[in-house]
Amino acid sequence: MPLVSNAKNLWRKSIHLHDPFNNHNMGQDVAARHTDPVTLVIIGCGQRGKKYAAYALDEPTKCKVVAIAEPRPKTRKSFADAHHVDQTLVFNTWQDLHQASADTIKTVGKRLADAVIIAVQDHMHLEVALAFAEQGYHILCEKPMSTNLDDCLKMEAAVKKAGIIFGMGHVLRYSPYSKALTEVVRSGTLGQLINVVHIEPVGYYHFAHSYVRGNWAREEESCFSLMTKSCHDIDILCHWLSPGTPTRVSSFGSLQHFRKISKPPAAGSATRCFDCAHEKECPYSARKIYLDPVSQGNTHWPASTIVDGVPDIENITSALKHGPYGRCVYECDNDVCDNQVVNLEFSNGATATFTMIAHTSLICERQTRLHFSHGEIVGDMNTFTVTNFRTGQTKKHVPKNEGGGHGGGDTGLIRTFVEAVRTGRQSVLGTDVSQVLKSHLTVFAAESSRREGKVVDCFEFEKEARKKVII
Repeated sequence: MPLVSNAKNLWRKSIHLHDPFNNHNMGQDVAARHTDPVTLVIIGCGQRGKKYAAYALDEPTKCKVVAIAEPRPKTRKSFADAHHVDQTLVFNTWQDLHQASADTIKTVGKRLADAVIIAVQDHMHLEVALAFAEQGYHILCEKPMSTNLDDCLKMEAAVKKAGIIFGMGHVLRYSPYSKALTEVVRSGTLGQLINVVHIEPVGYYHFAHSYVRGNWAREEESCFSLMTKSCHDIDILCHWLSPGTPTRVSSFGSLQHFRKISKPPAAGSATRCFDCAHEKECPYSARKIYLDPVSQGNTHWPASTIVDGVPDIENITSALKHGPYGRCVYECDNDVCDNQVVNLEFSNGATATFTMIAHTSLICERQTRLHFSHGEIVGDMNTFTVTNFRTGQTKKHVPKNEGGGHGGGDTGLIRTFVEAVRTGRQSVLGTDVSQVLKSHLTVFAAESSRREGKVVDCFEFEKEARKKVII
């Protein structure tokens, strides 16, 4: 790894390749004045960082990855190799990258790139965002903004102060499916939107991977599951029902199944799948979820996320024998909800209900019904059917799926963010940091309702939250 102090000459050599802005006033939202690719820094080269950065490989004339920070050596090397990142701009930690940026701003008068993509663990989002916003970088932050409400408010303030373009990983907004559906909602052809019923089927093994064995299993180390998994579902409900805003919310939910009390008797005292007599009959078997797919040539998610480097049989077997992903799901220390319902009332009188449920065969393929005064829409993230009560006609829409995660939403978001940076227009993203914060506030209010067993007034909730934070 290069030492920060040894990289200055190569920063100078490389900086002329990606200098779209006049940095005399770095905090201002300045449109790019060139046709060169938008340059990106990737902080965190795991699954989400790779998803967003893939756009640079698919559309090299649109954007280019010029610097990265990633602590895992094999992941770091493969990412840097894939994007041909100069070794002087490959860092072990985001702090080293940030220092390199500070040095090049001081000595050369330029940032290392146009924008930063923040794809580190959720609890780190605020400190990374504050550091790079202060240096004037535009920011695309993976969801959620942060794991506590105070930090979300601080991020909003920092982004506003810096005057930068800000994108949030609310990818549901940007898929071809959602954009086509939203177009029908906004057209007014079905009249007033009165009610939405929205379900997220997380998927039985997806939940076991991420929220029982994985990084989002414990609230103390991450956040509650409604935030880490479903904040973009609440966001798209707010998007569809705008300009109405949430006024009241109630919520119910708990951890029902992934507990020791639910452990099959045949599993006995086994704490790891490789030692369990019941493993072959268990749907949550680590062997079934990770090892069997790899043995059949499927080295993608989720197996690719549990090792540093190539997810081959040897590496996966070792990870399952010794690491967290080989544990019995009934013997883990997880504590986040595996089912939750949210009821919302909006300022325009509309209502919405949202359900997050772990125990499904579908993996994140949301199911939605939108009820209007003169029609309805029924969709499943792949197709949606519009019924117009006035004409009696029903039409099925099949938006083109561009590939990539979330029905093309991952690609849609990064494409839109890059265009917003290129043009210097926040409006290209269709939202801003305050609207992003508003939907996060709604999620926090829902969790407050679940914990306290009461209906929460969203306006009062925000008022009290802002009073407590010193910015």
